[in-house]
Amino acid sequence: MSTNHSNSNKLTTSWGAPVGDNQNSITAGHRGPTLIQDVHLLEKLAHFNRERVPERVVHAKGAGAHGYFEVTNDMSKYTKAKLFHDKGKRTDLFIRFSTVAGELGSADTVRDPRGFAVKFYTEEGNYDIVGNNTPIFFIRDAIKFPDFIHTQKRDPRTHLKNPNAVWDFWSLSPESLHQVTYLMGDRGIPATLRHMHGFGSHTFKWVNEQGEAVWIKYHFKTDQGVKNLDPDLAAKLAGENPDYHIQDLQQAIEAGDYPSWTLYVQIMPLEDANTYRFDPFDVTKTWSQKDYPLIEVGKMVLDRNPENYFAEVEQATFSPGNLVPGVEPSPDKMLQGRLFAYADAHRYRVGANHNQLPINRPKVPVNNYQRDGYMNSGTNGGGSVYYEPNSFNGPKEDPHARITPFEVEGYAGQTAYDHDDHYTQAGDLYRLMSEEEKARLIRTIVEAMKPVELEEIKLRQISHFYKADPDYGTRVAEGLGLTVQA
Repeated sequence: MSTNHSNSNKLTTSWGAPVGDNQNSITAGHRGPTLIQDVHLLEKLAHFNRERVPERVVHAKGAGAHGYFEVTNDMSKYTKAKLFHDKGKRTDLFIRFSTVAGELGSADTVRDPRGFAVKFYTEEGNYDIVGNNTPIFFIRDAIKFPDFIHTQKRDPRTHLKNPNAVWDFWSLSPESLHQVTYLMGDRGIPATLRHMHGFGSHTFKWVNEQGEAVWIKYHFKTDQGVKNLDPDLAAKLAGENPDYHIQDLQQAIEAGDYPSWTLYVQIMPLEDANTYRFDPFDVTKTWSQKDYPLIEVGKMVLDRNPENYFAEVEQATFSPGNLVPGVEPSPDKMLQGRLFAYADAHRYRVGANHNQLPINRPKVPVNNYQRDGYMNSGTNGGGSVYYEPNSFNGPKEDPHARITPFEVEGYAGQTAYDHDDHYTQAGDLYRLMSEEEKARLIRTIVEAMKPVELEEIKLRQISHFYKADPDYGTRVAEGLGLTVQA
Protein backbone atom coordinates (compact mmCIF):
# COMPACT_ATOMS: atom_id res chain seq x y z
CA MET A 1 0.00 0.00 0.00
CA SER A 2 1.46 3.35 -0.99
CA THR A 3 1.62 6.27 1.40
CA ASN A 4 1.03 9.87 0.48
CA HIS A 5 3.87 11.46 2.46
CA SER A 6 2.65 14.99 1.74
CA ASN A 7 -0.40 14.29 3.93
CA SER A 8 1.40 12.20 6.56
CA ASN A 9 1.23 14.97 9.17
CA LYS A 10 -2.41 15.93 8.59
CA LEU A 11 -4.92 14.82 11.22
CA THR A 12 -7.64 12.65 9.70
CA THR A 13 -10.64 10.62 10.75
CA SER A 14 -10.42 6.82 10.81
CA TRP A 15 -11.79 6.83 7.28
CA GLY A 16 -9.02 9.16 6.10
CA ALA A 17 -10.87 12.45 5.79
CA PRO A 18 -8.99 15.53 6.99
CA VAL A 19 -10.03 17.06 10.33
CA GLY A 20 -10.61 20.79 10.10
CA ASP A 21 -10.76 21.60 13.82
CA ASN A 22 -9.66 19.32 16.66
CA GLN A 23 -10.06 21.87 19.46
CA ASN A 24 -13.72 22.89 19.18
CA SER A 25 -16.82 20.80 18.67
CA ILE A 26 -19.58 21.95 16.31
CA THR A 27 -22.13 23.96 18.24
CA ALA A 28 -25.10 26.19 17.58
CA GLY A 29 -23.47 29.52 18.32
CA HIS A 30 -20.66 30.03 20.83
CA ARG A 31 -22.49 28.32 23.67
CA GLY A 32 -24.13 25.48 21.84
CA PRO A 33 -25.67 23.00 22.36
CA THR A 34 -23.41 20.58 20.52
CA LEU A 35 -24.69 19.27 17.19
CA ILE A 36 -24.89 15.53 16.60
CA GLN A 37 -23.65 16.13 13.06
CA ASP A 38 -20.14 16.50 14.50
CA VAL A 39 -19.13 13.00 13.45
CA HIS A 40 -15.48 13.64 14.32
CA LEU A 41 -16.46 14.36 17.94
CA LEU A 42 -18.67 11.26 18.08
CA GLU A 43 -15.97 9.07 16.55
CA LYS A 44 -13.33 10.36 18.99
CA LEU A 45 -15.54 9.73 22.01
CA ALA A 46 -16.89 6.37 20.80
CA HIS A 47 -13.41 5.07 19.91
CA PHE A 48 -11.97 6.40 23.17
CA ASN A 49 -14.60 4.53 25.16
CA ARG A 50 -13.48 1.28 23.54
CA GLU A 51 -9.73 1.58 24.11
CA ARG A 52 -9.52 -0.65 27.19
CA VAL A 53 -11.03 -4.04 27.95
CA PRO A 54 -12.70 -4.55 30.33
CA GLU A 55 -11.93 -2.00 33.05
CA ARG A 56 -13.11 1.58 32.83
CA VAL A 57 -11.01 3.78 30.56
CA VAL A 58 -10.99 6.42 33.29
CA HIS A 59 -11.96 6.08 36.97
CA ALA A 60 -10.93 2.40 36.83
CA LYS A 61 -10.27 2.00 40.54
CA GLY A 62 -12.87 3.00 43.05
CA ALA A 63 -14.75 2.42 46.26
CA GLY A 64 -18.50 2.36 46.72
CA ALA A 65 -21.16 2.48 49.40
CA HIS A 66 -24.92 2.54 49.82
CA GLY A 67 -26.80 5.22 51.70
CA TYR A 68 -29.61 7.70 51.56
CA PHE A 69 -30.31 11.35 50.81
CA GLU A 70 -32.59 13.31 53.14
CA VAL A 71 -34.14 16.63 52.17
CA THR A 72 -33.54 19.39 54.71
CA ASN A 73 -34.85 22.26 52.59
CA ASP A 74 -37.81 21.80 50.20
CA MET A 75 -36.68 22.94 46.75
CA SER A 76 -40.02 22.60 44.92
CA LYS A 77 -39.93 26.35 44.31
CA TYR A 78 -37.03 25.73 41.92
CA THR A 79 -37.41 22.18 40.57
CA LYS A 80 -40.14 19.61 40.01
CA ALA A 81 -37.60 16.81 40.70
CA LYS A 82 -39.39 15.00 43.52
CA LEU A 83 -36.26 13.78 45.30
CA PHE A 84 -35.63 17.43 46.30
CA HIS A 85 -39.19 17.99 47.64
CA ASP A 86 -40.59 17.69 51.16
CA LYS A 87 -38.37 18.20 54.18
CA GLY A 88 -37.47 14.85 55.75
CA LYS A 89 -37.99 12.82 52.57
CA ARG A 90 -35.38 10.09 52.01
CA THR A 91 -34.14 8.61 48.74
CA ASP A 92 -31.88 5.55 48.55
CA LEU A 93 -28.55 6.03 46.76
CA PHE A 94 -25.28 4.40 45.80
CA ILE A 95 -22.01 6.30 45.48
CA ARG A 96 -18.74 5.45 43.78
CA PHE A 97 -15.52 7.32 44.55
CA SER A 98 -12.54 6.80 42.26
CA THR A 99 -9.17 7.96 41.08
CA VAL A 100 -9.05 9.07 37.44
CA ALA A 101 -5.86 8.08 35.67
CA GLY A 102 -4.72 4.84 37.30
CA GLU A 103 -5.57 1.26 36.52
CA LEU A 104 -7.53 -1.17 38.73
CA GLY A 105 -4.41 -2.06 40.69
CA SER A 106 -3.09 1.47 41.14
CA ALA A 107 -2.57 3.21 44.48
CA ASP A 108 -5.33 5.18 46.16
CA THR A 109 -3.10 7.97 47.48
CA VAL A 110 -1.74 9.38 44.21
CA ARG A 111 -2.16 13.03 43.25
CA ASP A 112 -5.25 12.89 41.07
CA PRO A 113 -8.80 14.23 41.00
CA ARG A 114 -11.33 11.90 42.62
CA GLY A 115 -14.52 10.86 40.91
CA PHE A 116 -17.65 11.55 42.96
CA ALA A 117 -20.60 9.76 41.32
CA VAL A 118 -23.99 9.48 43.07
CA LYS A 119 -26.92 7.38 41.86
CA PHE A 120 -30.28 8.34 43.39
CA TYR A 121 -32.97 5.64 43.10
CA THR A 122 -35.87 8.09 42.83
CA GLU A 123 -39.60 7.55 42.32
CA GLU A 124 -39.19 8.99 38.83
CA GLY A 125 -36.27 6.78 37.80
CA ASN A 126 -32.56 6.91 38.54
CA TYR A 127 -30.85 10.28 38.71
CA ASP A 128 -27.04 10.40 38.52
CA ILE A 129 -24.82 13.29 39.57
CA VAL A 130 -21.46 12.34 38.08
CA GLY A 131 -18.84 14.79 39.29
CA ASN A 132 -15.43 15.08 40.94
CA ASN A 133 -13.96 16.34 44.19
CA THR A 134 -13.09 19.54 42.30
CA PRO A 135 -15.56 22.21 41.16
CA ILE A 136 -13.73 22.63 37.84
CA PHE A 137 -12.00 20.56 35.16
CA PHE A 138 -8.89 20.72 32.94
CA ILE A 139 -10.70 21.29 29.63
CA ARG A 140 -14.02 22.76 28.57
CA ASP A 141 -14.85 20.98 25.32
CA ALA A 142 -15.45 17.23 25.08
CA ILE A 143 -13.58 17.03 21.79
CA LYS A 144 -10.32 17.42 23.77
CA PHE A 145 -11.10 14.74 26.37
CA PRO A 146 -9.55 11.68 24.64
CA ASP A 147 -6.34 13.63 24.00
CA PHE A 148 -6.20 14.86 27.59
CA ILE A 149 -6.66 11.40 29.09
CA HIS A 150 -4.04 9.96 26.72
CA THR A 151 -1.51 12.31 28.36
CA GLN A 152 -2.43 10.94 31.80
CA LYS A 153 -2.10 7.31 30.72
CA ARG A 154 0.98 5.31 29.75
CA ASP A 155 3.29 6.13 26.86
CA PRO A 156 2.58 3.58 24.07
CA ARG A 157 6.30 3.04 23.48
CA THR A 158 7.71 2.84 27.02
CA HIS A 159 4.50 1.91 28.90
CA LEU A 160 5.56 4.47 31.52
CA LYS A 161 3.86 7.65 32.68
CA ASN A 162 5.07 10.55 30.56
CA PRO A 163 5.57 13.99 32.20
CA ASN A 164 6.47 15.42 28.78
CA ALA A 165 3.00 14.60 27.47
CA VAL A 166 1.28 15.86 30.63
CA TRP A 167 2.92 19.28 30.67
CA ASP A 168 3.02 19.67 26.92
CA PHE A 169 -0.76 19.29 26.76
CA TRP A 170 -1.38 21.54 29.77
CA SER A 171 0.97 24.23 28.48
CA LEU A 172 -0.82 24.16 25.11
CA SER A 173 -4.23 24.22 26.82
CA PRO A 174 -4.17 27.27 29.11
CA GLU A 175 -7.78 26.64 30.16
CA SER A 176 -6.32 23.83 32.33
CA LEU A 177 -4.47 26.27 34.63
CA HIS A 178 -7.24 26.64 37.23
CA GLN A 179 -7.58 22.87 37.71
CA VAL A 180 -3.79 22.33 37.59
CA THR A 181 -3.41 24.83 40.44
CA TYR A 182 -6.13 23.05 42.41
CA LEU A 183 -4.65 19.59 41.73
CA MET A 184 -1.07 20.57 42.63
CA GLY A 185 -2.26 22.18 45.86
CA ASP A 186 -3.00 20.50 49.18
CA ARG A 187 -6.38 19.14 48.05
CA GLY A 188 -4.74 17.11 45.28
CA ILE A 189 -4.35 14.19 47.73
CA PRO A 190 -7.33 13.78 50.09
CA ALA A 191 -6.58 12.13 53.44
CA THR A 192 -9.57 9.81 52.94
CA LEU A 193 -12.62 9.65 50.71
CA ARG A 194 -14.64 10.79 53.73
CA HIS A 195 -12.64 14.00 54.11
CA MET A 196 -13.19 15.62 50.71
CA HIS A 197 -15.93 17.67 49.08
CA GLY A 198 -17.79 16.62 45.95
CA PHE A 199 -19.15 18.69 43.09
CA GLY A 200 -21.46 18.23 40.13
CA SER A 201 -18.88 20.51 38.44
CA HIS A 202 -21.11 21.31 35.44
CA THR A 203 -23.95 23.79 35.30
CA PHE A 204 -27.42 22.22 35.14
CA LYS A 205 -30.90 23.60 34.67
CA TRP A 206 -33.60 23.18 37.30
CA VAL A 207 -37.22 23.61 36.16
CA ASN A 208 -40.26 23.86 38.46
CA GLU A 209 -43.88 22.79 37.89
CA GLN A 210 -44.69 26.18 36.38
CA GLY A 211 -41.98 25.77 33.75
CA GLU A 212 -39.77 28.41 35.38
CA ALA A 213 -36.07 27.62 35.07
CA VAL A 214 -32.80 28.53 36.79
CA TRP A 215 -29.17 27.48 36.32
CA ILE A 216 -27.63 25.57 39.24
CA LYS A 217 -24.38 24.02 40.46
CA TYR A 218 -24.13 21.18 43.00
CA HIS A 219 -21.79 21.23 46.03
CA PHE A 220 -21.45 18.26 48.42
CA LYS A 221 -19.66 19.55 51.53
CA THR A 222 -18.10 16.88 53.73
CA ASP A 223 -19.39 16.94 57.31
CA GLN A 224 -16.14 15.29 58.45
CA GLY A 225 -14.13 18.37 57.46
CA VAL A 226 -11.54 18.57 54.68
CA LYS A 227 -8.28 16.75 55.43
CA ASN A 228 -5.40 16.14 53.03
CA LEU A 229 -2.31 13.94 52.94
CA ASP A 230 1.27 15.09 53.08
CA PRO A 231 2.86 13.98 49.77
CA ASP A 232 5.62 12.02 51.55
CA LEU A 233 3.07 10.11 53.65
CA ALA A 234 0.94 9.56 50.54
CA ALA A 235 3.92 8.02 48.73
CA LYS A 236 4.67 5.83 51.75
CA LEU A 237 1.06 4.62 51.89
CA ALA A 238 1.05 3.96 48.14
CA GLY A 239 3.77 1.39 48.71
CA GLU A 240 2.56 -0.05 52.01
CA ASN A 241 -1.20 -0.03 51.48
CA PRO A 242 -2.27 0.90 47.92
CA ASP A 243 -5.90 0.28 48.90
CA TYR A 244 -5.81 2.71 51.83
CA HIS A 245 -8.84 4.78 50.80
CA ILE A 246 -11.01 1.77 49.99
CA GLN A 247 -10.10 0.21 53.32
CA ASP A 248 -10.76 3.39 55.30
CA LEU A 249 -14.25 3.86 53.85
CA GLN A 250 -15.16 0.20 54.34
CA GLN A 251 -13.95 0.09 57.92
CA ALA A 252 -15.59 3.39 58.90
CA ILE A 253 -19.00 2.23 57.70
CA GLU A 254 -18.51 -1.22 59.22
CA ALA A 255 -17.80 0.43 62.59
CA GLY A 256 -20.96 2.55 62.37
CA ASP A 257 -19.02 5.77 61.74
CA TYR A 258 -21.25 6.76 58.84
CA PRO A 259 -19.78 9.56 56.70
CA SER A 260 -22.09 12.30 55.51
CA TRP A 261 -22.13 15.29 53.19
CA THR A 262 -24.43 18.31 53.08
CA LEU A 263 -25.68 19.11 49.58
CA TYR A 264 -25.91 22.74 48.55
CA VAL A 265 -26.75 24.42 45.26
CA GLN A 266 -25.85 27.75 43.77
CA ILE A 267 -28.76 29.24 41.83
CA MET A 268 -28.38 31.68 38.94
CA PRO A 269 -31.33 33.35 37.16
CA LEU A 270 -31.42 32.37 33.47
CA GLU A 271 -30.86 35.90 32.23
CA ASP A 272 -27.65 36.31 34.29
CA ALA A 273 -25.92 33.82 32.00
CA ASN A 274 -25.74 36.51 29.32
CA THR A 275 -24.08 39.12 31.49
CA TYR A 276 -21.98 37.27 34.10
CA ARG A 277 -18.28 38.11 33.99
CA PHE A 278 -17.37 34.48 33.22
CA ASP A 279 -19.32 32.18 30.97
CA PRO A 280 -21.37 30.16 33.50
CA PHE A 281 -21.27 27.07 31.27
CA ASP A 282 -17.46 26.93 31.10
CA VAL A 283 -16.48 24.06 33.43
CA THR A 284 -12.98 25.51 33.94
CA LYS A 285 -14.59 28.38 35.89
CA THR A 286 -16.48 28.68 39.16
CA TRP A 287 -19.30 31.02 40.16
CA SER A 288 -18.49 33.38 43.00
CA GLN A 289 -20.35 32.37 46.16
CA LYS A 290 -20.67 36.08 46.92
CA ASP A 291 -22.70 36.45 43.74
CA TYR A 292 -24.63 33.18 44.10
CA PRO A 293 -24.57 31.95 47.73
CA LEU A 294 -24.81 28.29 48.68
CA ILE A 295 -28.36 27.14 49.49
CA GLU A 296 -28.73 23.98 51.56
CA VAL A 297 -30.75 21.16 49.98
CA GLY A 298 -30.18 18.05 52.07
CA LYS A 299 -27.92 15.48 53.68
CA MET A 300 -26.24 12.44 52.11
CA VAL A 301 -25.34 9.61 54.51
CA LEU A 302 -23.43 6.41 53.66
CA ASP A 303 -24.45 3.58 55.98
CA ARG A 304 -23.98 0.25 54.16
CA ASN A 305 -21.03 -1.42 52.49
CA PRO A 306 -21.38 -3.44 49.28
CA GLU A 307 -21.84 -7.18 49.69
CA ASN A 308 -19.89 -7.93 46.52
CA TYR A 309 -17.34 -5.52 45.05
CA PHE A 310 -17.65 -6.66 41.44
CA ALA A 311 -21.44 -6.88 41.37
CA GLU A 312 -21.90 -3.45 42.87
CA VAL A 313 -18.83 -1.20 42.60
CA GLU A 314 -17.44 -2.54 39.31
CA GLN A 315 -20.75 -3.02 37.54
CA ALA A 316 -22.26 0.27 38.70
CA THR A 317 -22.78 2.52 35.69
CA PHE A 318 -23.28 6.27 35.99
CA SER A 319 -24.13 8.84 33.35
CA PRO A 320 -24.83 12.58 33.59
CA GLY A 321 -27.51 11.81 30.98
CA ASN A 322 -29.52 9.86 33.60
CA LEU A 323 -31.86 12.74 34.40
CA VAL A 324 -35.32 13.05 35.96
CA PRO A 325 -38.08 15.59 35.25
CA GLY A 326 -37.05 18.92 36.71
CA VAL A 327 -33.34 18.56 35.90
CA GLU A 328 -32.01 19.32 32.43
CA PRO A 329 -28.59 19.85 30.81
CA SER A 330 -27.00 23.21 30.21
CA PRO A 331 -25.08 24.10 27.03
CA ASP A 332 -21.79 23.25 28.81
CA LYS A 333 -19.71 21.69 26.00
CA MET A 334 -18.02 19.16 28.28
CA LEU A 335 -21.38 18.11 29.69
CA GLN A 336 -22.90 17.84 26.22
CA GLY A 337 -20.19 15.37 25.19
CA ARG A 338 -20.49 13.39 28.43
CA LEU A 339 -24.24 12.93 27.89
CA PHE A 340 -23.27 10.61 25.04
CA ALA A 341 -19.89 9.26 26.10
CA TYR A 342 -20.70 7.82 29.52
CA ALA A 343 -23.69 5.72 28.50
CA ASP A 344 -21.81 4.61 25.38
CA ALA A 345 -18.89 3.45 27.53
CA HIS A 346 -21.26 1.35 29.62
CA ARG A 347 -22.89 -0.20 26.57
CA TYR A 348 -19.42 -1.31 25.51
CA ARG A 349 -17.92 -2.25 28.88
CA VAL A 350 -20.89 -3.83 30.64
CA GLY A 351 -23.38 -4.31 27.81
CA ALA A 352 -26.47 -2.80 26.23
CA ASN A 353 -28.59 -4.04 29.16
CA HIS A 354 -26.40 -2.65 31.95
CA ASN A 355 -29.39 -0.94 33.55
CA GLN A 356 -30.97 -4.36 34.20
CA LEU A 357 -28.23 -5.26 36.69
CA PRO A 358 -29.39 -5.01 40.34
CA ILE A 359 -27.01 -2.16 41.22
CA ASN A 360 -28.25 -0.06 38.30
CA ARG A 361 -31.89 -1.17 38.13
CA PRO A 362 -34.39 1.60 38.92
CA LYS A 363 -36.79 1.02 41.79
CA VAL A 364 -39.72 2.00 39.58
CA PRO A 365 -41.20 0.02 36.65
CA VAL A 366 -39.29 0.28 33.37
CA ASN A 367 -41.49 0.38 30.25
CA ASN A 368 -39.91 0.82 26.84
CA TYR A 369 -39.49 -0.81 23.46
CA GLN A 370 -35.85 -1.82 23.80
CA ARG A 371 -35.42 -5.52 23.11
CA ASP A 372 -32.79 -8.26 23.03
CA GLY A 373 -29.04 -7.57 23.36
CA TYR A 374 -26.35 -9.30 25.38
CA MET A 375 -27.17 -10.42 28.93
CA ASN A 376 -30.84 -9.48 28.82
CA SER A 377 -31.89 -10.64 32.28
CA GLY A 378 -35.45 -9.34 32.29
CA THR A 379 -38.59 -10.54 30.54
CA ASN A 380 -37.49 -8.80 27.32
CA GLY A 381 -40.94 -7.27 27.04
CA GLY A 382 -42.64 -10.64 27.14
CA GLY A 383 -45.28 -10.91 24.43
CA SER A 384 -46.28 -7.26 24.58
CA VAL A 385 -46.29 -4.82 21.71
CA TYR A 386 -42.72 -4.00 20.64
CA TYR A 387 -43.05 -0.78 18.63
CA GLU A 388 -44.48 2.71 19.02
CA PRO A 389 -46.82 4.31 18.08
CA ASN A 390 -49.21 1.40 18.32
CA SER A 391 -52.92 0.62 18.71
CA PHE A 392 -52.48 -1.88 21.53
CA ASN A 393 -52.21 0.32 24.62
CA GLY A 394 -48.42 0.18 24.79
CA PRO A 395 -46.46 2.68 26.92
CA LYS A 396 -46.81 6.30 25.75
CA GLU A 397 -44.78 9.40 26.44
CA ASP A 398 -45.57 11.62 29.43
CA PRO A 399 -45.88 15.32 28.48
CA HIS A 400 -44.93 16.19 32.07
CA ALA A 401 -41.41 14.91 31.35
CA ARG A 402 -40.83 17.07 28.25
CA ILE A 403 -37.91 19.44 28.49
CA THR A 404 -38.48 23.16 28.72
CA PRO A 405 -37.93 24.88 25.36
CA PHE A 406 -34.73 26.88 25.14
CA GLU A 407 -33.47 29.38 22.63
CA VAL A 408 -30.47 28.73 20.39
CA GLU A 409 -28.91 31.33 18.14
CA GLY A 410 -26.04 32.03 15.84
CA TYR A 411 -24.31 30.13 13.08
CA ALA A 412 -23.35 26.50 13.57
CA GLY A 413 -19.57 26.22 13.56
CA GLN A 414 -16.54 25.07 15.52
CA THR A 415 -15.98 27.93 17.91
CA ALA A 416 -14.58 28.36 21.40
CA TYR A 417 -16.31 30.08 24.30
CA ASP A 418 -16.40 33.86 23.99
CA HIS A 419 -14.49 34.31 27.26
CA ASP A 420 -10.82 33.33 27.16
CA ASP A 421 -9.65 34.57 30.56
CA HIS A 422 -7.88 31.46 31.84
CA TYR A 423 -5.84 33.30 34.44
CA THR A 424 -8.00 35.37 36.82
CA GLN A 425 -9.57 32.48 38.75
CA ALA A 426 -6.33 30.48 38.86
CA GLY A 427 -4.60 33.57 40.25
CA ASP A 428 -7.40 34.13 42.75
CA LEU A 429 -6.99 30.55 43.96
CA TYR A 430 -3.24 31.05 44.37
CA ARG A 431 -3.72 34.30 46.28
CA LEU A 432 -6.20 32.61 48.64
CA MET A 433 -3.50 30.20 49.79
CA SER A 434 -1.43 30.78 52.90
CA GLU A 435 2.32 31.19 52.46
CA GLU A 436 2.80 27.59 53.62
CA GLU A 437 0.26 26.34 51.07
CA LYS A 438 1.95 28.34 48.31
CA ALA A 439 5.33 26.88 49.20
CA ARG A 440 3.94 23.34 49.03
CA LEU A 441 2.19 24.10 45.75
CA ILE A 442 5.39 25.45 44.17
CA ARG A 443 7.42 22.50 45.44
CA THR A 444 4.90 20.01 44.03
CA ILE A 445 4.81 21.71 40.62
CA VAL A 446 8.59 22.01 40.42
CA GLU A 447 9.09 18.33 41.25
CA ALA A 448 6.43 17.34 38.72
CA MET A 449 7.99 19.47 35.97
CA LYS A 450 11.64 18.55 36.52
CA PRO A 451 11.44 15.39 34.37
CA VAL A 452 10.08 17.36 31.38
CA GLU A 453 12.78 17.20 28.71
CA LEU A 454 11.91 20.18 26.50
CA GLU A 455 12.71 23.56 28.03
CA GLU A 456 10.18 25.08 25.62
CA ILE A 457 7.36 23.22 27.42
CA LYS A 458 8.56 24.36 30.84
CA LEU A 459 8.80 28.00 29.75
CA ARG A 460 5.38 27.91 28.10
CA GLN A 461 3.79 26.56 31.28
CA ILE A 462 5.67 29.03 33.47
CA SER A 463 4.27 31.88 31.39
CA HIS A 464 0.75 30.68 32.28
CA PHE A 465 1.61 30.63 35.99
CA TYR A 466 3.07 34.15 35.65
CA LYS A 467 -0.08 35.49 33.95
CA ALA A 468 -2.16 34.11 36.80
CA ASP A 469 0.10 35.78 39.36
CA PRO A 470 3.67 37.09 38.84
CA ASP A 471 4.80 35.61 42.16
CA TYR A 472 3.40 32.22 41.12
CA GLY A 473 5.32 32.14 37.83
CA THR A 474 8.52 33.59 39.28
CA ARG A 475 8.75 31.01 42.06
CA VAL A 476 8.14 28.06 39.72
CA ALA A 477 10.79 29.41 37.33
CA GLU A 478 13.30 29.84 40.13
CA GLY A 479 12.61 26.32 41.35
CA LEU A 480 13.40 24.98 37.87
CA GLY A 481 16.46 27.19 37.47
CA LEU A 482 14.89 29.13 34.60
CA THR A 483 14.28 32.79 33.82
CA VAL A 484 10.63 33.77 34.04
CA GLN A 485 8.83 34.52 30.77
CA ALA A 486 6.12 37.09 31.43
